[in-house]
Amino acid sequence: MKNNFIKSTIILILGGFLSKILGMFIKIILTRTISTEGIGIYSLVLPTFNLFITLCSLGLPVAISKLVSENKNDNKKIVLSTIPIILLFNLGLIILLFLIAPFLSKYLLHNQITYYPLISIGFTLPFICISSIIKGYFFGKEKMFPTTLSNIIEQLVRLFLTYTVISKLMNHSLTYAITGVVLINILSEGASILVLLFFLPHRQKVTVSDFCYNKVILKDLLEISIPTTGSRLIGSLSYFLEPIILTYALTKIGYSNQFITLEYGIVNGYVYPLLLLPSFFTLAISNALLPVVSNTYSHRNYDYTKYKIKQAITLSLIIGIPCTLLFMSIPEFFLNLIYNTTEGLEYIKIIAPVFLIYYVQGPLTASMQAMGKAKEAMMGTLYGSILRTVLLFGLSLCHIGMWGLIISSLGNILFITIHHFYYVFREFS
Repeated sequence: MKNNFIKSTIILILGGFLSKILGMFIKIILTRTISTEGIGIYSLVLPTFNLFITLCSLGLPVAISKLVSENKNDNKKIVLSTIPIILLFNLGLIILLFLIAPFLSKYLLHNQITYYPLISIGFTLPFICISSIIKGYFFGKEKMFPTTLSNIIEQLVRLFLTYTVISKLMNHSLTYAITGVVLINILSEGASILVLLFFLPHRQKVTVSDFCYNKVILKDLLEISIPTTGSRLIGSLSYFLEPIILTYALTKIGYSNQFITLEYGIVNGYVYPLLLLPSFFTLAISNALLPVVSNTYSHRNYDYTKYKIKQAITLSLIIGIPCTLLFMSIPEFFLNLIYNTTEGLEYIKIIAPVFLIYYVQGPLTASMQAMGKAKEAMMGTLYGSILRTVLLFGLSLCHIGMWGLIISSLGNILFITIHHFYYVFREFS
């Protein structure tokens, strides 16, 4: 098990690194193709996209990973019996998006250009959902190579389409280009699914009955997935409300829509993506940690569980500390290298030290989910999101521009990380 954890972590880190490099190229091409204005508009759409991505899978990938790692049920049945239910649920989400998109774009985001990108989100959801469910199976089996390869192929497809298609769409209009950025996910996630299907066991016979509703398995899955979805939904809902609250508060005190769109694009298009670059390391560590902790904790091997959690946090800090020092000392180098700009420089110098704490949040969250503490994790996320929303609204009225957004986000990171740390290590005291 020890060797599996280390091997899984190495595979995920190497694959994540390559995927992140490809993601950087995608970001470079995208920002230079659709400009800061386009990035700003896409940033307005992104919270809604993230919210519906959270909804579309209902936290089932984490639940599937946990159940598969415990080896208590038929793994084939765990995966296949969830697919019809989740696809039917996704159909409902698509209809919902069609209904709310006109109101959302006109009255909440105050930008009509966002209408077609919002509509297009719905078409991507089934592909994202199926891909994540199959990845959950492989994580549970501690087979990281299929997932890693699928992520790389997914990024390669996205890179190719961004380079070849978006510039042509930009010749027609900015609306077409941003809609294209969203719809690219259909082909990239489709390619990911094909790769994952290749690695699934081919000797097992699949019958129609395998796709049928199974009350026992669904109950076990939902006991894990609902609190997990709750945590992600709360975070996504807070992120969804962010541009709405920010736009309302800043326009109320006299800021122009142009200022809000541009500055919001800088923060969410340049600053946060740059600071989140090292998070692929902690994501890899978290994904490798979840099945290990789930297995050892369920077998009451608490000393080894605690050891692996501490090891994961230490690895996250080993990676996070040098990255933080680089971002604080030479942020202009990275901004110029990736985005060909120095906009957001002053934000990065302030935010970077706090993101060091954010890098350990992933392993802590994965540990809580693996230990059956998903409800406690959800409550921590809820309290942190309430704090963030209250701070965002109050500080945005204080004539400090985007700093209200920055401070509220940092407060959220600090609160949730401290909360999760307390609940994880309280188990072993």
